[in-house]
Amino acid sequence: MINHTRETEFIMQGLFDHPHHQGLFFGLFLCLYTAVIMGNSLIIVAIVIHPPLHTPMYFFITNLALVDILCTSSVVPKMLENLMQEKKTISFGGCITQLFVLTSSLGTELLLLTVMSYDRYVAICHPLHYVKLMSKEICICLAAGVWAVGTINSFVNILLVLRLDFCGPNLIQHFFCEFPTILALSCSSTYLNEIMMFMADIFLAMGNFLLTTVSYSFIIITILKIQSSKGKQRAFSTCSSHLLVVTLYYSTIIYTYIQPTSSYSLDKNKKVAIMYTLVTPTLNPVIYSLRNKEVKVAMKKVLPFTTEK
Repeated sequence: MINHTRETEFIMQGLFDHPHHQGLFFGLFLCLYTAVIMGNSLIIVAIVIHPPLHTPMYFFITNLALVDILCTSSVVPKMLENLMQEKKTISFGGCITQLFVLTSSLGTELLLLTVMSYDRYVAICHPLHYVKLMSKEICICLAAGVWAVGTINSFVNILLVLRLDFCGPNLIQHFFCEFPTILALSCSSTYLNEIMMFMADIFLAMGNFLLTTVSYSFIIITILKIQSSKGKQRAFSTCSSHLLVVTLYYSTIIYTYIQPTSSYSLDKNKKVAIMYTLVTPTLNPVIYSLRNKEVKVAMKKVLPFTTEK
């Protein structure tokens, strides 16, 4: 019988194969990571201190900003560390922690996008009932449910990983730990892991994408019924940014995770991973909030030296 032992650390392949590019990309990703932390933190503070922004939509944007910070922080600091090291390693415990935080963040964000699309649906299609359907108590329950489902999903998949044996090789062909790369290194059967992961991805990605599509179908139908062109433009402007980010985010997540392990493509997935772990969290504060006049007013309270153009 083969003696299966657990690896104490993994070696990461890294993001780039050319060492002379490491310093350049370290500076670039450090700037992007700083933008993620600063941008999303400013949005949270601005919404908290400015009463006109105490609405359901901005309550969920606050949660979204927090999720983006967690998602990026679970990957980028270790990536920056490895960019400046010749031997790129991560401990088994660090890999599991990264898996848990990243997976729970991604699941929570998918659910948040669905809840935000429902908020826009109620606001545009049932404006007279908006206060009742999106009361403070309901918003808190929705947010708590979103965080709970995202965390439980990640916890279950992590428990299934912990039951596996890893006896070598220990090379992770990525710049962070994710389920497809970890399962590929296991000496044990990963059939149950792949089934559970696929079911979770179908529910979180495809299920929520379907709900979001249904919400926006009703929104578009309602907008087309508006007689005034200004009314149509105003209604569409309240959800166009959200729809743009939903399309970008879902396309990257579905491409990465809704596929069998055998069809896993390293080079393509690295590029896509940069999008949903770094680029999208950088753009979210701008796309969702900074175009809003109320947010600009709130930003003046946070940053008194800013001026509105």
